[in-house]
Amino acid sequence: MTHEVWIIDDERSIRDSLQQTLDIEGYLARAFSSAPEALDALTNTFEGVIISDINMPKMSGLTFLKHALQIDAELSVVMLTGHGDISTAVSAMRDGAYDFLEKPFSTDHLLDVIRRGIDKRQLVLENRELKRELETHSAPGPRILGNSEQIKQLRRSLFHLKDLDCDLLMQGERGTGKELAARFMHDQGTRQDEPFVAVKCRQVPEALLELELFGPEQTGFSTHPFYKNSKLAAAGTGTLFLDGIEALPRHVQARLANIMTSDNTSPRPRIMASTRVDLTNSVQQGMFDLSLYTTLSAVSVPFSPLRERGEDVITLCQNFFRTTASRFGIAPPSLKDEHKASLTQHQWQGNITELRNFAERWVLMGEQQAMLSDVSLQEKEHDTLVERIQKVERAILSDALNRHSGRLKEIQSELGLARKTLYEKLKKYGLDKENFKA
Repeated sequence: MTHEVWIIDDERSIRDSLQQTLDIEGYLARAFSSAPEALDALTNTFEGVIISDINMPKMSGLTFLKHALQIDAELSVVMLTGHGDISTAVSAMRDGAYDFLEKPFSTDHLLDVIRRGIDKRQLVLENRELKRELETHSAPGPRILGNSEQIKQLRRSLFHLKDLDCDLLMQGERGTGKELAARFMHDQGTRQDEPFVAVKCRQVPEALLELELFGPEQTGFSTHPFYKNSKLAAAGTGTLFLDGIEALPRHVQARLANIMTSDNTSPRPRIMASTRVDLTNSVQQGMFDLSLYTTLSAVSVPFSPLRERGEDVITLCQNFFRTTASRFGIAPPSLKDEHKASLTQHQWQGNITELRNFAERWVLMGEQQAMLSDVSLQEKEHDTLVERIQKVERAILSDALNRHSGRLKEIQSELGLARKTLYEKLKKYGLDKENFKA
């Protein structure tokens, strides 16, 4: 692999000399006459080493270093310094520079610093890639699959929160995967060896919810905030997941808030709650306890509806095809372009749950029965030919972006499109390549 080395210096003779030396050594050298010019070209995917002079007009090397490290704090930046600037170079290293070269320097010393800088940068990028792969492969089940920016952010949040000892609130429409996310955080977190207990608050009669959570009162004096034979006791020091917490009666909400905010040292589970309603409005209307809301909403995780994640629908549907077909020992069906167009345009009011049920019907009963069971997925009679073609075209582009992780050159080659044409179509259909990158 040919590694890239950038040279930033306002003196042309130095740029040319370094570029010639590096070209001979097999590096891909790129010279810049000013720091702002280099900053405009710099991204956090840069794989090589940057050599920058310290004293330059327009922008000094130290200012460049500050801005470059804001783009990526782990870049390998080497500072060029004269004999009288050693203290400045040392200060730059404290601020994040990888190394410095004092003029004049030998070719051997230059190449040694570059080799070490590249090794360091490659290790950084490899570790990032391994982390991304781990996040992808450890994602909590098929309902958290996807390449949309919303799902990438959700996965980052789950990985960050799984080891934190805090209660939290998950907000989103039904069927968006909130319980699955709670189970994932429990199974991957520090409480994984303790119980996970789920209570579907909307399914328990209101009169029994307090008994269900806190247990029957017992005779005798006790300072413990809940009793045996309760869900809180069953969860121990594990996780209690309250699905649909808005269904709890007000006095039960207040009692739960008291447990969560109390200084009582009695062990209790981590509480994760979910809701499909706007609890801010519920508090304002006097339907939800302010103390409980304040405690839970300190850490809040939003779940986007499937209709806002259009590019994920195909990935999820194909995954449900495979898992269902494998369970019943039959071949999974395939999606045609016109199917993809219909699926990505559908509103999916039931979100991932609705999509999974649809995919299972298709596998078990066939395409026609699956489509007939949801008439909104059938082609609308009033759609014009142009509208139908546009739906198919968008689905093809979305699928290609997904399969190639947003790499436009590969998509150009596969679809036989000129670069300008591809960019115009992506803009037309509101497709951003960044949302498809792995």
